[in-house]
Amino acid sequence: MKLITAIIKPERLDHVREALIQADITRITVSRVTGHGRQEDIDIYRGQKIAPNLIPKIRLDIAVNDEFVDITVDTIINAAGHGEGEIGAGKIFITPLEECIRIRTKERGGKAI
Repeated sequence: MKLITAIIKPERLDHVREALIQADITRITVSRVTGHGRQEDIDIYRGQKIAPNLIPKIRLDIAVNDEFVDITVDTIINAAGHGEGEIGAGKIFITPLEECIRIRTKERGGKAI
C-alpha cells in the first residue's frame, strides 16, 4: 500500500478529479494549502528583497494498493500539467503506507482502502 500526495494548482483540480474518476480512482482527500516552490515571486519593497508570498495550492491524498500506484501517478501528471517545463505545476510524493483501517468495519490493509 502507498500514500500518494499530490500538490497541484487550484484551477487544475476539476481536471484531475475527472481524470481520476475515469481511471476508477474515486477515494481521495482534498485540502487547500499554501506554499512556495521554485516560482520566482520575489517582491522588492523600497529596494529590499522581501520573502516570497505563499501561493494557494491543492493537496490530494490518495491511498492505493501497489497495483494502482502507476496509474494514479500517470493520471495526475497528465491532468495536472499545462505544458512541458511549466514551473509551479506541482509535485507528487509517494510514501509507504504501513496500515489502513476502516473504522466502520474494522477491516485492515488493502481491503480497507
